[in-house]
Amino acid sequence: MVPESLAFTFVAGTTPIVGLHAAALMGLCTAALGAQPGVISGAAGATAVVIAPLVASHGVEYLFACVALAGAAQAACGALRLGKFIRLVPQPCMIGFVNGLAIVIGKSQLETFVGLTGTTLATTIGLTAFTMALIKLLPRASFAPKGVPAPLLAIASCATLTNVMKIATKTVGDVAPVSGALPSFHIPNVPASLETLAVIAPYALSVAAVGLIETLLTQQLVDDITERRTATHTECIAQGVGNMVNGAFGAMGGCAMIGQSMINVNSGGRTRVAGITCALAILSYVTFGASFIERIPMAALTGTMLCLVFDIFDWTSFSRVKKIPKTDAVVLLLVTGVTVVTNLAVAVFAGVVLSALGFAWKSSQRIDVVRSRTSSSETLCELYGPLFFGSVQSFADKLDPRDEELDRVVLDFAHSKVWDSSALVAIDELAEKYRNCGKTLTLRHLSPDCAKLLKKGGDLVEVDVDTDPVYAVAANLDAETLSAVTKTLGGRKGLSLAEENALKRQYLR
Repeated sequence: MVPESLAFTFVAGTTPIVGLHAAALMGLCTAALGAQPGVISGAAGATAVVIAPLVASHGVEYLFACVALAGAAQAACGALRLGKFIRLVPQPCMIGFVNGLAIVIGKSQLETFVGLTGTTLATTIGLTAFTMALIKLLPRASFAPKGVPAPLLAIASCATLTNVMKIATKTVGDVAPVSGALPSFHIPNVPASLETLAVIAPYALSVAAVGLIETLLTQQLVDDITERRTATHTECIAQGVGNMVNGAFGAMGGCAMIGQSMINVNSGGRTRVAGITCALAILSYVTFGASFIERIPMAALTGTMLCLVFDIFDWTSFSRVKKIPKTDAVVLLLVTGVTVVTNLAVAVFAGVVLSALGFAWKSSQRIDVVRSRTSSSETLCELYGPLFFGSVQSFADKLDPRDEELDRVVLDFAHSKVWDSSALVAIDELAEKYRNCGKTLTLRHLSPDCAKLLKKGGDLVEVDVDTDPVYAVAANLDAETLSAVTKTLGGRKGLSLAEENALKRQYLR
């Protein structure tokens, strides 16, 4: 957490202590209040990228106000239970998000080697490889202490080696000082005016959106690992509280961090103790343990994060894109690329939009009409597939009153569903065409919500109520009435559909 926080403060354009305080306060609040205790939150790169232009143009005080406003927006989203919409993010988006984030983390770790040459470069590469080897081999070694995370042992071993052997290499202390005071209450020093709100609101909403998306996606990944489904709205509220506290104590914003969360749960951190310990450890480093953390080689931290990159990247993606539908493959690659080039919020939004368009297009191809003659004057047209904005053109093309031989046409919706107002308009227009041709269109087997929708739209269409099944009745009846309906219908074999529906409506009344 410490080197990541320091790196993100440089991205945001603030001092290191602002990022370290954010990591501690964010981690403490979310560990205490969050729904998924395995998730570790702190000063994140996704939010740092968003707020960097605000800091550059208006200063750090506007940053604090922006973070507090973003936290309020996140808490409001949690109170309104908007976190459930993360379910609309398809699996290719999830895979693309993880892969893109792995690439971003990997690229950031390469900064450790920039500017190094000769012996210094070779030493750094060797220490990085040494750390990575320990992380991979220690869990298999019989002499390794049980219950102690391999990354912690590897970092401690590398730090001990460099200090005992007096190996010259860049350390955390060389990058930025870690020492400082505990966070103190600080009201952002900005004018309380509409002009200030106009400046910070766009950044605040962006921070809130990016933070919630990364948090909820990380929560889903941790839920899958721990096999425990947790409440999204609770996590949203916890993130909001954390950011409001950050804004009130002079720290930059944050959100859940997938890398640290994966290290945490894979090392056994499944309770609130893990997150609270992490936050308190950061505060202890800042106040009185800075001298120890500053001696850790950057190569050891780089090796730890590179191991994480290899672990979280979905290496099956290369073979997966050849087996999954083309739309999903494009979404996976798109989200991965956009995450690397821009940010997570833009990438996920683009992936969801593309997935939705692909789904709408495929659904629009499923509409079909099967005709049969039920009497000398009536044609039965059975409609298959969803009727919505994407399929109304095919629906209109397949039902032309000029092609019908008989004057009465029954359109059966037993295998279809009216989804939206575009479908309603299409049905009304079709009924008008039949009326102009002197023919009658009757709708049959509409579900109650569809019939209600059509009733709101006008009386152009005749709905055959007597033959419509009452789909929602059983779900709305109490246990005693449901038992009576079941018993009555079970004792009356051979009832017609109209008679059965009449009995159901009688009991419902």
